[in-house]
Amino acid sequence: MREIGGYIELDRYAGAMFHEKGLKLNSGRSALAYVIKAKGIKKILMPKFMCDACDRVLEENDVSVRYYSIGQDFKPAEQIGRDRAEDEWIFLVNFYGQISGEDIKSVGSRVICDNAQAYFSEPVAGTDTLYTCRKYFGVPDGAILYTDAGMKEKLPQDESFERMRFLLGRFERGASEFYQEYVENNRFFAGEPIKRMSKLTENLLRGIDYEFVKQRRTENFKYLHERLAEKNKLTLTVPTGAFMYPLYIENGEKVRKFLQKENMYIPVLWPAVYKVCREGDLEYDMAKNILPLPVDQRYGTEDMEYLISGIRRGIKHV
Repeated sequence: MREIGGYIELDRYAGAMFHEKGLKLNSGRSALAYVIKAKGIKKILMPKFMCDACDRVLEENDVSVRYYSIGQDFKPAEQIGRDRAEDEWIFLVNFYGQISGEDIKSVGSRVICDNAQAYFSEPVAGTDTLYTCRKYFGVPDGAILYTDAGMKEKLPQDESFERMRFLLGRFERGASEFYQEYVENNRFFAGEPIKRMSKLTENLLRGIDYEFVKQRRTENFKYLHERLAEKNKLTLTVPTGAFMYPLYIENGEKVRKFLQKENMYIPVLWPAVYKVCREGDLEYDMAKNILPLPVDQRYGTEDMEYLISGIRRGIKHV
């Protein structure tokens, strides 16, 4: 029976989602699992410069993995398609939005493109492409998948109302008080099956001003790049609606620790790289010394200048 009356719940938003035409799922892991199951993938090439979020998905679906290296431009450092078996796929990560559509096309067929760090990049036609909403917006779950394959079974819908406390708490207080709940929410998806995006998350995504978000992220990235490029080992393009600004410097690990004491929290995005790579490998050094600086919609020019000041103090300190 329908409910009529009672107290008013969260308002429903009627705006259009970015990636409205994509398949709406609960997590990036689920998006990868969906493609693997729908296309019967059993062999895949993965970048060494990668988190371990996909490991469980690959293991559960009995997918054999080979690893490939990337260069300092974040692109595959070798001709990864040259010795590829006919049934082997490539997982291509668009690190910091630095991989262009032409780069993706040049890899060839049987490509899964991970645009978790490039939410505002359009998918390349004919390429299975996934996006993760939680890396860009204050939502508890959510992923978008573009694929031409389908699964026969009906997917259950996720429910996320019990995983909202860390987001609501951060809105009214500080990040440190709710950080552990944020970590637990991330861990939650490691064992979750493929589900449709929760109603709550889809509703929140319909209330976002995407043009503002895209513009603010682009402007912040550009501002940091103009002032930090001379210190940065990376040669970067300014992506539309950037994820974060990757600042690759000597002693980045020590500068990160300095900034933490100044209440500037710069994440280590790929700690699992230390398990796959050796200390002399480029990926090892990049994981250790790239500082992914926030450029998201919460911040403006004054915040970016404050962050730059902290970085410069940190570099002098170490």
